[in-house]
Amino acid sequence: MYFEQFIADRLAGTANGKSFSRIIIRIAIATIALSVSVMIVASAMIHGFKKEISQKIFDFWGHIQITEAFTNPILEGTPMQYDPGLLDSIKSVKKVVYEWPLDILGIETNFDVTKRTHGGIRFAYKYIQYPAVLTTKDEMEGLILKGISNDFPSTFFDRYIVEGSGLSNSDSLKREILVSQITANRLELAISDQVILYFIKEGKPRPRRFTVKGIYKTGLAEYDKKIAFLDMAHLQEVLDWTAAEVSGMEVGLDDIDDLMIMNEYLNQEILPTHLYTRSIRQVASSIFDWLDLQDINEVIILGLMLLVCIINMITALLILILERTHMIGVLKALGSTNWQVRKIFIRQAGHILLKGLLIGNLVGLSLCALQKQFQFIRLREEDYYLAVAPIDFDVATILIINGGTFLVTILFLILPSYFISRILPTRALRFN
Repeated sequence: MYFEQFIADRLAGTANGKSFSRIIIRIAIATIALSVSVMIVASAMIHGFKKEISQKIFDFWGHIQITEAFTNPILEGTPMQYDPGLLDSIKSVKKVVYEWPLDILGIETNFDVTKRTHGGIRFAYKYIQYPAVLTTKDEMEGLILKGISNDFPSTFFDRYIVEGSGLSNSDSLKREILVSQITANRLELAISDQVILYFIKEGKPRPRRFTVKGIYKTGLAEYDKKIAFLDMAHLQEVLDWTAAEVSGMEVGLDDIDDLMIMNEYLNQEILPTHLYTRSIRQVASSIFDWLDLQDINEVIILGLMLLVCIINMITALLILILERTHMIGVLKALGSTNWQVRKIFIRQAGHILLKGLLIGNLVGLSLCALQKQFQFIRLREEDYYLAVAPIDFDVATILIINGGTFLVTILFLILPSYFISRILPTRALRFN
């Protein structure tokens, strides 16, 4: 064992007996623990926030939309010819090997590297979107109807139905509609109520009577206010479309990180030239831009907490050095070099830092677990799209927080440790 480590361990063990050292060390440990716990909780909440809201958008629109190029099927009523073979080809896409420009520190080079996606296509389904006016005896509401078929993921109904049930999955076509809780509250609708939908086709209204089968709520107010679901066969009948005509197809991925690559791959390798793909980031760009701003908030919080750790440890180290000035003089008189003495105090600071990290992790992870279990931090859903603060544990992020805090703080402690070089043995021995 190096004598620096031996002395540092002894100092860490005997500091509790000295009142001044005990106060300094406890303050340092408490500050580090508080900073680390704040970093862990903030990171877990921001990641959970982005994950939950992104998932709601994916459930509405999938990850990639495929439509006819240069047309808006909602406004123009232009159908896309549905090819079952094409849909099967899209569903069969697994991991994709591709050439991608080499990126070095954010700078794109002229060299290509071979990469592989993390996953493939998880699901793909056809849909029809068309506007209509929903009326009751006393009220009316303009909506965008999303017609779905049997291949629509049932997870949407499992996650968001608050009353009733999802649309019937049967061969017999039923006039059922799924409306949002916002629409139901505004029009005073309940399960099994009858409503009339007015479709405008070639300037003439086409009324159809439907039964409210279920009420859903996602928390995304701008979508909940506008969207209602029904079987797309009803829209095909109203629009005089054949069974092979749809508004488009929506595709879901195994891994959202593959979005850019899969969007390009489908466009270049799978789809015919008359079809066009749009990623979910293009469809809901404003929401995703807002979510990207949360990364800046995370960086600011982590940076501020790390700065608190650094300033606190520098202060604690200087006080510990001043308190041990006599010991430093003795060690130098016995032949110790400045670097050997500095390592003693850096090691002691490392002990304090590790204790603070341990306590901070226990507190931070415990708070995250309690929030995930009991959801005691509530949010205003109209503003944040979520009713409770979400938690998403990311082991890699927690390891980075701990490792980064320890390494950066220790590196910053090297500079104040140079103060030891200015302590002369002759003066230090008289300092006591």
